[in-house]
Amino acid sequence: MPNLRTLYRIMKQTSGIQIFTYYMVFVFLSALLILLVEPEITNYTDALWYCYAVISTAGFGDIVVHTILAKLISVVVTVYSLVVIAILTGIVVNFYNEILEARRKETLSAFLDRLEKLPELSHEELVELSKRVHQFRLKKK
Repeated sequence: MPNLRTLYRIMKQTSGIQIFTYYMVFVFLSALLILLVEPEITNYTDALWYCYAVISTAGFGDIVVHTILAKLISVVVTVYSLVVIAILTGIVVNFYNEILEARRKETLSAFLDRLEKLPELSHEELVELSKRVHQFRLKKK
């Protein structure tokens, strides 16, 4: 659950929730348009299922559109879905990288603070600091 809360916080701070909400409205409206222009699709749930198949690029083939307008809507839904997924993925990855960078800087700052107080450290603290430096060098290789 903490990961979902973090994801929610990231999406909220970066307007990702707003992008996702507009996207869902777009999908539901696209399903409605397909229902209106495609004679083969007779109910809204089938139109939503078709949109899902188009979005996921699974193309199950159980529902196929035949009109030019429905095919055009399908292309727009596919392209828009790819763009939204790319934007949301980029937002989350970028924000996560910023969190990791901030943590790294905090750790480095704490390490430098201890180095400044080197003469005041006990033998045990010096040994622990030496081990951390050794571990850091191993990670760099």
